[in-house]
Amino acid sequence: MSSRRTRSRHSGSSRITDDQINELVSKLQQLLPEMHSRRSDKRSAAKVLQETCNYIRSLHREVDDLSERLSELLENTDTTQAALIRNLLMQ
Repeated sequence: MSSRRTRSRHSGSSRITDDQINELVSKLQQLLPEMHSRRSDKRSAAKVLQETCNYIRSLHREVDDLSERLSELLENTDTTQAALIRNLLMQ
């Protein structure tokens, strides 16, 4: 990661400081349920990024599961109720 920042500094493109990276990693850590509960635990940036990726993957799986369950529900519901549910979801 530092080699990319070094290259960025030499190329004159926008620069990001170590303090900014640390701040962003800290913000990510606060968004992660498992890491947020262990706030006093100082984690490496790599660990926070890995946990962030894992959490995003789990959210994708949960969305897929909920979408599938909703589709099944709509298939097994009469058309009036299904239309009402669809309208509520579009709001």
